Amino acid sequence: MNATLEAKRDTAAAELQLATFYVGDILLGIDIQQVQEINRQLDVTEVPHSPDFVRGVINLRGDVATVVDLRTILGLPSAEVTRESRNLIVHSKGETIGFLVDRISDILALNTNEISPSPTTVEGVDGNLFKGIFKLETELLIILDVDAVLSGETK
Repeated sequence: MNATLEAKRDTAAAELQLATFYVGDILLGIDIQQVQEINRQLDVTEVPHSPDFVRGVINLRGDVATVVDLRTILGLPSAEVTRESRNLIVHSKGETIGFLVDRISDILALNTNEISPSPTTVEGVDGNLFKGIFKLETELLIILDVDAVLSGETK
């Protein structure tokens, strides 16, 4: 019976759940444990003298969250807000950050053994911003390193 329990633990430890979304044509994923919520609150208050990738701040039930444009961070043209645009609210190092994304996709559970290391560049973007890649049937899923994106290792 102990062997069965250990096998179940090993299987659970090898699974990673990702919230997936698109930035341009790039399918990205973030560990679901870092995601607080997904919302449509796209009216942001601009912050004077902030970096180009900061869209502004939003009020989340009394808490202030900085909204960053993932397109700009990834070296793509700035996001145009559409009906499908969303803020993916994440926690990183005690801060609440909203990633402005083009559209939300699915929640996927992956076996960590099937995740490949990230190449030096993916779709022309610095590979240091990614934890790895996973090949789906029709496209690549790129796993975003939230801490690297927010640490200033951006373009």
